Amino acid sequence: MITPLDPVIAEIIPKLPLRDPTTMTPESARDALRALAAARAAVPPPPVGDIKNITVAGTLAVRVYRNTQDQTPTVVFFHGGGWVAGDLETHDRQARLLANETGAVVVSVDYRRPPETRFPGAFEDAFAATKDIIKRIDEFGGDVRRVGVAGDSAGGNLAAAVAIACRDEGIALAGQLLVYPVIDAAGNYADPTENARYPSRSENAEGYFLSRAVMEWFAGHYLEDTRHGTDWRASPLRAKNLSGVAPAIVATAWFDPLRDEGKAYAEALKAAGVATTYYDGPGLIHGYFGLGEASEAARKEAQRARADFKALLERGT
Repeated sequence: MITPLDPVIAEIIPKLPLRDPTTMTPESARDALRALAAARAAVPPPPVGDIKNITVAGTLAVRVYRNTQDQTPTVVFFHGGGWVAGDLETHDRQARLLANETGAVVVSVDYRRPPETRFPGAFEDAFAATKDIIKRIDEFGGDVRRVGVAGDSAGGNLAAAVAIACRDEGIALAGQLLVYPVIDAAGNYADPTENARYPSRSENAEGYFLSRAVMEWFAGHYLEDTRHGTDWRASPLRAKNLSGVAPAIVATAWFDPLRDEGKAYAEALKAAGVATTYYDGPGLIHGYFGLGEASEAARKEAQRARADFKALLERGT
């Protein structure tokens, strides 16, 4: 039996931005997500002991969230926003919750965005940041055996790709948290044959905040050449071999066009022998990790995924 759309979220959907790709520009998308974050100013964000803005990998801006000076896990976090629109501010609350609920030092990465920097720029920044943070681990959580990557949507795409790249370079990660990730961008969400592989792209094509058409818009900005969509750095599901990548928590939303590719990735990881926990987000939409203050269902599902990720981080490599 399918859980119906959470009624609280149903009331929120008409107020959410990024729903009209015919009029959207990169600038308007960025402004809209910033405005959405600013609209929550009356609700105090979850308190974190210490927050600092620094740089890693040369000039990459990051924001470091820390609750203790003791040795802890470290999480490298990549924000969502279709590669184009999110930033450190739009995902500040998510990073705070991740730090508070996992006990880790969370490093949120401000990677370069398209169309100014197209694929593979965001991936290159994400991987460079991760490697430098691990190299400088004493400045962060201090335990190289307990480093994880995490991200939502396009950030989940980057986290998944970074986990593969780390495996390839012999870097052991404790875990990866992939929240409604973009996992298979082949065809730029415009090719009927590729879309047909994932029923959720038609079932949830519109009406639930993120639409298939908006995903086509995002992919079109990130992937300058449609052939890039078959590159595993853009589509982790297209990697030839997933064995040996970090244990994974994959959380999707039932009413999300990205649901089925996320599920397919969880299944592919399991088939490759990777310890993987999968949640399908009953009654929820893309973006629900940012709706926990309004929706009890969203809050509980996000907390469950973060708790599982915490267990991976504590276990270490």
